[in-house]
Amino acid sequence: MIQIRSTLFFIFLLLFTPVYAVMCFIFFPFMNASRRYDLVSGWNITVVQIAKYLCKINYTIKGAENLEKMIDKPVVLLSKHQSAWETIAFIALMPKQLCFVFKRELLWIPFFGWALGMLKMIHIDRSKGAAAAHSIASQGKKHLADGNWIIIFPEGTRTARGSNPTYRKGGAKLASNTGAWVIPIAHNAGQCWPRNSFLKSPGTITVSIGEPMNTATMSAEEVHQKTVSWIESEMRVIDPQAYAPK
Repeated sequence: MIQIRSTLFFIFLLLFTPVYAVMCFIFFPFMNASRRYDLVSGWNITVVQIAKYLCKINYTIKGAENLEKMIDKPVVLLSKHQSAWETIAFIALMPKQLCFVFKRELLWIPFFGWALGMLKMIHIDRSKGAAAAHSIASQGKKHLADGNWIIIFPEGTRTARGSNPTYRKGGAKLASNTGAWVIPIAHNAGQCWPRNSFLKSPGTITVSIGEPMNTATMSAEEVHQKTVSWIESEMRVIDPQAYAPK
């Protein structure tokens, strides 16, 4: 049954995504950046709902009040990265417009990447090292000033459940340099939608939102260490099976 549901979901994405992308291309020239984002988010909302209907992937949000109380503040979200689910769902779930920081190779994905390239996001060339970090900082300040929240996956790529990944410090440095608040996010999406997997398993994904951190009172290194510590500790709470002794 999982294979049948996963196949139907794949067929839906294969048919729905190009049609939605073409619609975006038609209307984008007549829209500002904010309205383009609203239009694109319709795709995310639909995909999350179809995953719920076809694949029986539900979700629950723990600590949603930590988002609501920061609605008027500059915020950098630093999230666990296990799956494609969170990259789709966060646009549908967050109360503010998000600016993703992502590798420029995603822009080459047909339809999805092309539409992404017409939004105000931060895409970087990782091979440029320090220049990429400078680009994130300069663009990030501008997006925060515009009232958007920035979301970064500090692991850099999707990681396996129960692994011990290395977290990059770019997000913590950006928040510290701009005076933005940091909200850490843990989730167990890899339990239902594993990385690089065609099969999608039924279940309920827990998205856990941590307490906001005031970076004005901490160094970038402190922000980084507290973020990593909270996320990895929370992962053992919401996905204990993945961290059980082998």
